[in-house]
Amino acid sequence: MTSRYNLDQLFTAYAAKDRLALSRLITMIENYSAEYELLIERLHGFLHNTPRIGITGPPGVGKSTLVNEIAQELRKEEKTVGVIAIDPSSPFTGGALLGDRIRMNRISLDPGVYIRSLATRGSLGGLALATDDVADLMDGFGCDLILIETVGVGQVELDIVKTADTTMVVFSPESGDSIQAMKAGLMEIGDIFILNKSDREGADRAYIEIETTLMHKPDGNWKPPVIKTSVLTREGLTELNQAISKHQEFLFTEDRIKVKQQARRQCKIKQMIETSILNEYWNEERQSQLAELSLQDISVVQAAKILMSLN
Repeated sequence: MTSRYNLDQLFTAYAAKDRLALSRLITMIENYSAEYELLIERLHGFLHNTPRIGITGPPGVGKSTLVNEIAQELRKEEKTVGVIAIDPSSPFTGGALLGDRIRMNRISLDPGVYIRSLATRGSLGGLALATDDVADLMDGFGCDLILIETVGVGQVELDIVKTADTTMVVFSPESGDSIQAMKAGLMEIGDIFILNKSDREGADRAYIEIETTLMHKPDGNWKPPVIKTSVLTREGLTELNQAISKHQEFLFTEDRIKVKQQARRQCKIKQMIETSILNEYWNEERQSQLAELSLQDISVVQAAKILMSLN
């Protein structure tokens, strides 16, 4: 267990931009350490509301490669970048498989880039439960921009829209046949749409599919651009960074960014309350009673009512 004294030391090092201290604090968040609430309280005074860019889309469309490119462009502007790469969990250890960090080797040694892989640990929605807290730690550490790449599980990974200020949805030419089927999911949450690997055959057809599908999206104050990108030909990479900047400017008009931040805080407050209630509820007595009731020939409704009646 981390002592209060050690936490004080960690935050002193964290305030001095010690990357090891940041790493240790993230590990405490991931493991939901005994001092989690104290850590979150201490972190509050460091926050700057750093912009958060979410990158989501089906598996295999090149999300990690795009993160690499975006981060390198930002480093040319001498901006510091935090990267949160959500990896699928190992079914045996629960740890991240770290595939994204391996694919981001071009930026992994840059002192102005901090990459952290997080395991989903069974969480649905494409994100790890600790994602928002880890983004806060990178915010307080002084990152100028935070990139969050989802695990790549397809249409269900919609949690990113609650965590990111700007959500980018990435497709590839091979996604063409499935874009229509995604209308009720990914196609509704994107602020920027990217057709990556656009040097491949079928890119024009997929581009038209995306544009056509977006025509049925309700009109709003922001019209999501569709950008073709290719790392091989360098097509669209400058345009993509410009689109990110434009959307950030849009968010800072009419206090739209404050609405997003307020919604994010509400979600975090709810999550903390729900976690606290669950942790308090499942004490040793109820865990033991649950085991006994599961062996009895009664309905799950009856079992649940008995457990909820316990003081």
